[in-house]
Amino acid sequence: MKFLFCLPYAGGSGAIYYKWNSLLSDTIQLCPIELKGRGKRINEVFYEDINEAVNDIYIQLKDKIDEHEYAIFGHSMGSRLAHKLYYKIDNMNNCKPKHIFFSGYGAPNISKRKSMIHSLPDPIFIQKIMEMGGTPEEFVTNKDLQKLCLPILRNDFRILEKDNYSEEEQKLDCDISILSGDQDTLRTEAIGSWENYTDKKCKMYMFEGNHFFINHHADEITAIINHTLGE
Repeated sequence: MKFLFCLPYAGGSGAIYYKWNSLLSDTIQLCPIELKGRGKRINEVFYEDINEAVNDIYIQLKDKIDEHEYAIFGHSMGSRLAHKLYYKIDNMNNCKPKHIFFSGYGAPNISKRKSMIHSLPDPIFIQKIMEMGGTPEEFVTNKDLQKLCLPILRNDFRILEKDNYSEEEQKLDCDISILSGDQDTLRTEAIGSWENYTDKKCKMYMFEGNHFFINHHADEITAIINHTLGE
C-alpha cells in the first residue's frame, strides 16, 4: 500500500480531493491533509507563517512515512507547501517521498509573490480571487459565503506572500511531475524551471483549463498518479 498525501490550494480543504478516492488504484491510499481554520479544523487558529503550516503538516504524516512508500500531491499553495515539506522531512531524517506532484505552481525561484493582495480591501481582494478562476460567481454576492471564506483566503495568501524564499542547496532526491493548465497565467519559464529542482526524473503534463484545471480533470490526473506510482 502506498500513501498519497494531498495538500490543498489557498482557501481549500482536504475535501477537494475526496472524489479521487474511487479513481485511485486499490494500492494507493488517499490521505488528504486538513489545514487549520477549515473543514474539521475550522475552529483552530490560523497559521502565523508558512513554516508553522509545514510543521503542522509534518506532524500529521510523520508516523506514517517511515512505514509506507508514499507520494505528495499539492496544487497551487499546496505545491509550495509540498516543496518546503520535503526539506522538513529530509532534515528530520525521515524516509523521503517516492514522488512529488507539483500542480498549478511554477518553480519557487520564479513564482515568488511580488504583490500583496492579502491586505487589499474586500471588493478588490474578491476581484483578484475571481480573476484566478475556480471560485463560483456566487462568491461575489453571497455575504455569508464571504464571511466564512474570506478570512481563510486572506490568511493563506498572507503566509504565501510573506514567505521569504531562499534557494535550497540540495536538489530534491525524488522524481517529480509538473501539472499545469494551458490557460493559466503561469509563464512557460516558471513551469519548465522545475526540472532544475531535482536530480531525478521530471515529467510535464498540460491540461485544458485555467489555474483550477484540477477541478475538471480528476480522471486524467488520477490516471497519471496511478501509472506513476505503479511503475
